[in-house]
Amino acid sequence: MKVLVIGCGRVGSSVALELNRLGWEVTAIDEKEDALHRLGENWSGGFVVGHGMDLDVLREAGIEDADAVVVATNGDNTNLVIAQVAKERFGIETTVVRVLDPARAKLYKELGLWTVSPTSTAIETLTEAVTSSAPARAEATTEH
Repeated sequence: MKVLVIGCGRVGSSVALELNRLGWEVTAIDEKEDALHRLGENWSGGFVVGHGMDLDVLREAGIEDADAVVVATNGDNTNLVIAQVAKERFGIETTVVRVLDPARAKLYKELGLWTVSPTSTAIETLTEAVTSSAPARAEATTEH
């Protein structure tokens, strides 16, 4: 199985390394050649320097043969455009896009993109942590 990971920062490089470990053929794309160091000296996958919105860069990375695309650059707008191109122009059904803005993530999810919003996840997890521990704490306070 072949996957492109677009954006090789903390998230993208970690996803690329994990998919590579799981046996996927991974090609990472990043605008900065320095991002390759995040993948380590033993990186066995591919790496293309360029912008993920550049169709020639996507083709060089092998998008036409890809089974999946993960888009995790540092910009929501960029991520959404790249994801739409991967899904609509190249027909990659398994296109997963990181979107920090929860409202934008929800909108694009409703429009058919597979969005992941770490901000939404953090809000839900933090709220759950507080609300699930609040009754226990309130009970402990009233017992004293």
